[in-house]
Amino acid sequence: MIVIGVCGGSGSGKTTFVNKLREALEVPHLPVLPQDAYYRDSSHLPLEVRKKQNYDHPDSIEWELMSAHLGELLSGQTVPVPTYSMLTCTRTEEITHMHPTDILVVEGILIYTHAALREQIHLRVFLDVDEAHRYERLERRDMKQRGRTAEEVRERYLATVAPMYDEHIWPSRLHANLIVPKGGKNERAAGLIAGMVKGMRGA
Repeated sequence: MIVIGVCGGSGSGKTTFVNKLREALEVPHLPVLPQDAYYRDSSHLPLEVRKKQNYDHPDSIEWELMSAHLGELLSGQTVPVPTYSMLTCTRTEEITHMHPTDILVVEGILIYTHAALREQIHLRVFLDVDEAHRYERLERRDMKQRGRTAEEVRERYLATVAPMYDEHIWPSRLHANLIVPKGGKNERAAGLIAGMVKGMRGA
């Protein structure tokens, strides 16, 4: 199994880039192990408290479980991937069974901040997108998919998203094998990475 990491700040176009990778690799059902699935459960807290938690700090992720699951996939085992709801800010009862495949994408904003997980990723990609474009995409997504108002998005961005990007996410690019400008829109980079992966597979 070849593991590709796709990392970048919120709104950098990670999902779009993964879709372009699918096309370039000619793998329609390219599986993705998402960091978002491994947010620590906080169902014991009131909703208003959960909404104000810092979801951009490395401590918000259950890294041990995510790394263990990736290790099991690498050894040929099927794993039960949890589901996290961004609407209720809790882990749900839904489980997705992920099976080992030839190529796997690990995606998330903080995946290069954790040493053990980082070492399990064979090809590490970082999407470098300017702040204005990242904020525009973040605002659009959070209002449409996560039920936040423009004011709530702005407050969260200033309180946690921007500071954590500067403190944790941006420095983690130093662990990347390839830094991709323009984020998800960079089709040329997707084609280049697909070529690298095919070479690693001996294709």
